[in-house]
Amino acid sequence: MGRTEASAAISAEQPRRRGKKILIILIIALAAVALAALLVYRHNITVTVSELTIPAAALPEEWDGLTIAQVSDLHNSDFDGHGRQLIDLLAAAEPDLIAVTGDLLDSYHPDLELALAFIREAVEIAPVYYVSGNHEARLPQLYQQLCEGMTEAGAVVLDDRSLLLQRGDSSIELLGLADPNFTISAAMSEQERQQRISARLEELLSGEGEYSILLSHRPELAELYAEAGIDLVLSGHAHGGQIRLPLIGALFAPNQGLFPKYTSGLYQLGETALVVSRGLGNSRFPFRINNPPELLIITLQAD
Repeated sequence: MGRTEASAAISAEQPRRRGKKILIILIIALAAVALAALLVYRHNITVTVSELTIPAAALPEEWDGLTIAQVSDLHNSDFDGHGRQLIDLLAAAEPDLIAVTGDLLDSYHPDLELALAFIREAVEIAPVYYVSGNHEARLPQLYQQLCEGMTEAGAVVLDDRSLLLQRGDSSIELLGLADPNFTISAAMSEQERQQRISARLEELLSGEGEYSILLSHRPELAELYAEAGIDLVLSGHAHGGQIRLPLIGALFAPNQGLFPKYTSGLYQLGETALVVSRGLGNSRFPFRINNPPELLIITLQAD
């Protein structure tokens, strides 16, 4: 082969080699995307258990060790279609009570029977106390059916109610704040809105219990809970910020916007402890990143 022919052969081979390299890179990139998608999918259907121990100075000795399982923002997710994991995890935790802090239903694809099926199994594990979320407020007729079904199953609907739980000679007060969207108009000013919520909290808090626990869907009202003097608040709604970034944290939460303040875990506001669950389900935004569904197990420790 002459020099000219050899040069031509080399020149023809170079595009083929570049084509192979591009193909290999493309295959690797597609495989990486597929793996990432699989991980995100698995991440979104696998419930994690987060345990919190909260020192509580006002908690009576008889209530030391009280264990609460918090279920929030289920949004009609069928985790028990994946190996019955949520019910099994609840049963394994052996809680003293189960607090359901809103958005059991999802207003975009509501399934009343699925929500009630969860409640019917949960009440076999421990007493269930429920408060509504903003998604229930969008479904007033279905919400009424939900309340009737839960009550029939043995759960306690705690919307705008308070009750005393007794152990020995001591009692704690359990309160529930219905989602504000049931009673507060969008036309109201922020000041009027806060005044109404504060007044409702004042009505609910009898002061008869030695320690108060409030179930309320919305963590963005944290300062109002603290002003009311409530000892412990259990909230959800923020979905953990949906996407959590390393070194930055939560990206966005409803009613808090970008880089929200209250999204996950324990916050202390003076004498008030606020616990925010990352929640379990998704709604319009269909997936979570670095933010797996969460079942919270909270243990109170008399201090």
